[in-house]
Amino acid sequence: MDNFVIHGGKQLNGEIRIGGSKNAALPILAATLLTRDRCEVKNVPELRDIRSTFELLNYLGKNCFYGYGDFVAEERVPLKLHAPYDLVRKMRASMLVAGPLLARFKKARFSLPGGCSIGLRPIDIHLEAFKKLGASVTYEKGDVVLSAKKLKAARVKFRFPSVGATENLMMCASLIEGRTVLENCAREPEIADLALALKKMGARIKGEGTVRIEIFGAARLKGLKHSVMPDRIETGTFMLACAAAGGRVRLSGVVPKTVDVLTRHLRQAGIKVSAFKDAIEINSSGSKPRPVNIITRPYPGFPTDLQAPWMAFMTRARGACSVHERIFENRFIHAAEFCRMGADISVQDKTAHIRGVDALLGAPVMASDLRAGAALVIAALAAKGKTLVRRVYHIDRGYEKFEDKLRRLGADIERVKT
Repeated sequence: MDNFVIHGGKQLNGEIRIGGSKNAALPILAATLLTRDRCEVKNVPELRDIRSTFELLNYLGKNCFYGYGDFVAEERVPLKLHAPYDLVRKMRASMLVAGPLLARFKKARFSLPGGCSIGLRPIDIHLEAFKKLGASVTYEKGDVVLSAKKLKAARVKFRFPSVGATENLMMCASLIEGRTVLENCAREPEIADLALALKKMGARIKGEGTVRIEIFGAARLKGLKHSVMPDRIETGTFMLACAAAGGRVRLSGVVPKTVDVLTRHLRQAGIKVSAFKDAIEINSSGSKPRPVNIITRPYPGFPTDLQAPWMAFMTRARGACSVHERIFENRFIHAAEFCRMGADISVQDKTAHIRGVDALLGAPVMASDLRAGAALVIAALAAKGKTLVRRVYHIDRGYEKFEDKLRRLGADIERVKT
């Protein structure tokens, strides 16, 4: 098992380029199931979750190539319609193959997906929506089975703006002739990127990025050539790493408006942030920041995926602040690991109360999920002494060459095996 050994106290300086968005790439790769034609997707990050999707698509019958940021999918044999447990247990986003398979073949079977242990993420929002399109839902030997004689365009209102459900229904509706209207949709930029890809395949879509999306489906979709948008969560993570450790860092290949809410909060905390057309510069002294409260909300609110990295930054605030988690009910596991490093954090229900300390001290800690793992690295960069971060396979699920990029900025970080 791989671990990170980090010697903290070094400021970060230099420039790195942000990679393609994991959360945008995953549904776009699933969308290749909507067509027999060749699909080419560029700027795909090299991550464990992308590798899992590659394996799943190959199992289903796609002939895929993946490497050096390029993903190519072709279809030479009839596809399987069953995504088995051994493949989907690794990743929540495996659920995204359901919509394309149901739309194209009127049947899909999949095991309940896995992923990070950050709380319940029910799939019933997906299933209720599929029913509105004419699908029946049954259960067999731990699998969900979707089937329909014919799917129909419909009006679907989500009870919660689920990103995955919005994406799944967009893909499914793109291959249903007629006008489907989705309401109370998620507004994340990754959804707009998926919509752009679906348009290239022949679907007509209006309203992506708003709470109401209209999809005019096609009888047949064609292949596509598409480049994935930059990763806003990776962008935000490196912004917070520089803010916590100090230094001056330029992040290139980004879309600054996708991290506007983080930029505002960092400026409130006293960090200098400069935004350009496709780059962001962070200038931090590394001293104790002003305390700033956050509440996680769906986009364009403060992203839940940056809650743990923000908490790492706030552990040394000049006073007290709070972090209120409104998306997932079990996403404060990292608080106990921060306390092992000397942080003063107490958790009550969905709120973490943080009282800033003079310094964090290196200690052995363990990553419980993807974003918590990145947050522990941020805390270690700002801490005095040596920190051992265990279970970094979580981090590998969502950050491409994480330690390499940090080393280029001057961090003392090494991957070791036990």
